[in-house]
Amino acid sequence: LLVSGQKKPFLSNHLIEMKPFIGNTYKGNFINSTKENPMIDIISFERALNGNAVKVTHSVNNGEYGGETMVMWNSEKEGLQSWYFTSAGSLTIQDVQIKKDTLICIEDVAGNKNGITKVKTIIEVLHGNQIQKRTKYLMNNLWKDGSEIIYNKVNDLKPVFN
Repeated sequence: LLVSGQKKPFLSNHLIEMKPFIGNTYKGNFINSTKENPMIDIISFERALNGNAVKVTHSVNNGEYGGETMVMWNSEKEGLQSWYFTSAGSLTIQDVQIKKDTLICIEDVAGNKNGITKVKTIIEVLHGNQIQKRTKYLMNNLWKDGSEIIYNKVNDLKPVFN
């Protein structure tokens, strides 16, 4: 909420490139989504902690699964990191890069049966009112393509949890 004469809300210099995401909500269908078995993800981005963090919330199928991510500067690591908490009770910590309308999160994976050692999630603002979310897996020192979802802006919806 702004009182007249106030400046626009502050956003940390470390997060300023996330500005195109802030205040927006998007809806996307998973590739394997069907009318009989829909798989719909709602994702929203908002300024948090007085502009020192960005909170990303998502829910699949109205709360069947979802999570909240806090992206912020970690002065000990001298870099951006995210903490992703899921409705399944897990926590993932990722290194984060922001490059011109693109958010890149990379997590280290240990003990994966398929030989995956890292997971990279790339969220990119597309022309118009869309974002694209892609997942890649590092196996045998090669990045392999995973899933991809195109989301459309739907600011009348919000992620929900059961």
